[in-house]
Order: sequence, then structure tokens, then C-alpha cells
Amino acid sequence: MTGLFDHILSRSAAGCRLKKKVTAMTQTTNRLMDEFAKLMSDAAGVAQGARREVETAVRHQFERFIGEMDLVQREEFDAVSEMAAKARQENEALRADIAALEARLAKLETKPRKAPAKRTARKPG
Repeated sequence: MTGLFDHILSRSAAGCRLKKKVTAMTQTTNRLMDEFAKLMSDAAGVAQGARREVETAVRHQFERFIGEMDLVQREEFDAVSEMAAKARQENEALRADIAALEARLAKLETKPRKAPAKRTARKPG
């Protein structure tokens, strides 16, 4: 369709003037679009910079908030967890030792005791 329009315009004198206007308008429109694209590009850059600034501010606020809380670092948590596991193992070993000692004591208490030999009292003399 555009080819037909160009063909008709090129055949008439008025068409030559109209074609020049359309070409000038197209160039103006292209320039306007280029300026608009540059503006949008700059706006996107500004928005991206603002996003980075907001992210940095939020990160600093979050780190400050976490720092004020009574939280433990991962390394400290792992060390305490390891100490607790070792204490549990030692506790179990001590329980086993106590159970063995109690069994041994019970065995000794059930054995009949020998009556101690009577001593005769000596007179000093």
C-alpha cells in the first residue's frame, strides 16, 4: 500500500511537495523518538542507581538491626554445639560408670558378712 501511495505522489507536482513534508515529518519523528529513547535510557540509569542506593541503605539498616540483637555468629554456635555433644557423651559415660558402681555395691551388700571375732578385754596389769 505504501508503494502505491509513493507512486501516486511522485506523479503529481503536489505530490512532490507532500512527499517532502512526509519525509521531513519522518525525520522529525525519528529525532523525537531518538530523544525519547535517550531520555528513557537516562531515566533507567537513574532508577538503577536509586535502586542500588536503596539496597545499600536497607542492607546497612538490617546489619545494624541484627547487630543490636543478641544473636550468635555461626562459628560460635558450632563451637557451643560441639561442646554440648561432647558433654552429652561424657554424661552418658558417667551414667554407665555410676550404674556399674551401684551394681557392684548392691552385690557387696547382699553377701553375708562374717561376724567379727570377739575380742577379750585385757586387764592392764
